[in-house]
Amino acid sequence: MAASAGPEIERLIALLSKLPGLGPRSGRRAALALLKKRDTLLAPLAAAMAEAQAKVRACSVCGSFDTTDPCAICADATRDARLLCVVEEVGSVWAMERGGSFKGRYHVLGGLLSALDGVGPDSLRIGELAARVADGAVAEVILALPATVDGQTTAHYIADRLAASGVPVTMLARGVPVGGDLDWLDDGTIAQALRARRPA
Repeated sequence: MAASAGPEIERLIALLSKLPGLGPRSGRRAALALLKKRDTLLAPLAAAMAEAQAKVRACSVCGSFDTTDPCAICADATRDARLLCVVEEVGSVWAMERGGSFKGRYHVLGGLLSALDGVGPDSLRIGELAARVADGAVAEVILALPATVDGQTTAHYIADRLAASGVPVTMLARGVPVGGDLDWLDDGTIAQALRARRPA
């Protein structure tokens, strides 16, 4: 950054650069776009961020973000409380809701187990999950975790932890995506699709 930019601009760039998917170059471009359009971009963004900081909180039940506690999903009496979908982060809740096909409730873990990063069961909301299942209202726990080593490790840990409850623990199917062409899929996806095959 040029020395003539000033500490305020450098701070803005540094903060923008910390956002996922942005680095120093993208942070500079974003800062420049915001500064060029102060009235239409920068001021509304600053106001929205201040409002979000003041009003948005984590739901005490599921761990998702909302301006109310419990969140709108947990408070919705039309949702099936017997189905509990376990996800890594709030973004996964938003992705599931975007599809509109799941009508149950959620539980956000807040991350995944990772020995390399020092993330153990006590760092995640696994105890809260076990407590929700122990209440007796849950009939099925659906694990919607990433198909990664940490995701699979977390899934196995949760399945073992909930085994004594007698509540079925299932996982999302993995394999060929809708509209997918086999020629473009990796070997692991094809192998998983073969293992998860079902009658036509």
